[in-house]
Amino acid sequence: MDDKTIIQHYWDRDERAITETDEKYGSYCCYIANNILSNREDSQECVNDTYLKTWNAIPPQRPRVLPAFLGRIVRNLALNMYEKNNAAKRGGGQAALVLHELEECIPDKAINIENDENELSEVIDSFLDLLSSRNRKIFVLRYWYTESVRSISERMKMSENSVSATLKRLRKKLRKHLAERGIEP
Repeated sequence: MDDKTIIQHYWDRDERAITETDEKYGSYCCYIANNILSNREDSQECVNDTYLKTWNAIPPQRPRVLPAFLGRIVRNLALNMYEKNNAAKRGGGQAALVLHELEECIPDKAINIENDENELSEVIDSFLDLLSSRNRKIFVLRYWYTESVRSISERMKMSENSVSATLKRLRKKLRKHLAERGIEP
């Protein structure tokens, strides 16, 4: 089923919307959640919560790109669950590493204040537009999908050291790009 039909089912309050969403994007959502949480049960809970949030968001919203809309919801839910699950204990897991890496670039207040989210998102999108296809893919795999450096190196057919060095350079460029637009850590 195409995305326009799925979205129309949400608008019509037809429960087939959830079934069709799960069939088409369930594994995509699980992939995102599991990369952050590394726990199948928690990931599935986030995916189910994603469907509920999507049901409640459409209408009034009408997403232009359904997988991006779903990906953003599941990612935010997974990051919130990760933070909740790890509030008392720190360390371990790719999510902690990814968040720690981005701390040097993105101020906490920009991550936590929803009003700034659109501005920050637009600035990061403009940054990604400046990157080569290869560097953009490395950046997105690490900081959106929270893939490990090893996984990225295998996927991109690069050494882990090269991926790490590329990520370090990209974070430095991102920090400069953000600073030029008045967003500083």
